[in-house]
Amino acid sequence: MKKKLKIDIVSDVVCPWCTIGYKRLEKAISELGIEDQLEIEWQPFELNPNMPVEGQNMKEHITEKYGSTVEQQKESQQHMTEVGKELGFTFDYFDDMRMVNTFNAHILLDYAKDFGKQTELKMRLTTAFFSERKDVSDRDILKQALLDVGLKAEEALARLDNEEVRYDLRNKQGYWKNMGVNSVPTIVFNRKSAVTGAQPVDVFKEVLSELITD
Repeated sequence: MKKKLKIDIVSDVVCPWCTIGYKRLEKAISELGIEDQLEIEWQPFELNPNMPVEGQNMKEHITEKYGSTVEQQKESQQHMTEVGKELGFTFDYFDDMRMVNTFNAHILLDYAKDFGKQTELKMRLTTAFFSERKDVSDRDILKQALLDVGLKAEEALARLDNEEVRYDLRNKQGYWKNMGVNSVPTIVFNRKSAVTGAQPVDVFKEVLSELITD
């Protein structure tokens, strides 16, 4: 039996281009009809590892981090909203939107992996943040997301206060940084080759076709 193609997606829950990149990858996989020939694993990357508990206003945050003006941000958000729409995903940007800390969300995604629910939880959290105006650092929101995808919420949430689990996640993030990943999404194939950014569907199809026939 042919070995499955392993795809690691290094990304953050609050990264719009990660969502767009995944939706395009998903479309490419579906158009090629190769769902059963690959295995996807989500890997942790915090865009803002030092984000305080209370988060930060999105406009302020983006101005501080990238130097973008409010007009540039609006244009960019409009563009992402349109691209999202084409892919069946809703970006609902609003004035009081806040960037939040995602460390706990990543711990739960790691937990979901053992139950084959990682992609489902990832999309649930991303949808909560971008489409439903929810704070994905809030434990009640995280609990609801776990329940929505059929995971044991209490068992999963208990991991958030486990120092060993937190240490382990930091190590996992460190591994990808050491591999040279400094922007997301980074999509890694069989841990040998990678593409960065939300590539067009055709690019993903080309890369996947080559790897699947190898």
